[in-house]
Amino acid sequence: MSDMIEVENVNTPGRKTRVNAAKYADMRAAFEAAIPRSSPGFTQAETREAVKSHLSDQLFPEGKTCGWWAKTVQLDLEAKGLLVREATKPLRWHWK
Repeated sequence: MSDMIEVENVNTPGRKTRVNAAKYADMRAAFEAAIPRSSPGFTQAETREAVKSHLSDQLFPEGKTCGWWAKTVQLDLEAKGLLVREATKPLRWHWK
């Protein structure tokens, strides 16, 4: 696996950023295991808590930086059309 991977951001179409590929892959796997497949989805806070138990202790010791990575993966999956943002307050997400 390459050390870096390009991610997108639904809020800034066309812009790509390079991030650590191993951490991205681990967080994405955690999303796949934890995020609901249908409505109602999870809020950002619920997502952050739900993914923690699925993360590698080596990559995310004690869940450190998991909030930043959860947001990065959420924005990328949304930009790719894989995650749905519900029109609720607070915002919620689920798989498409």
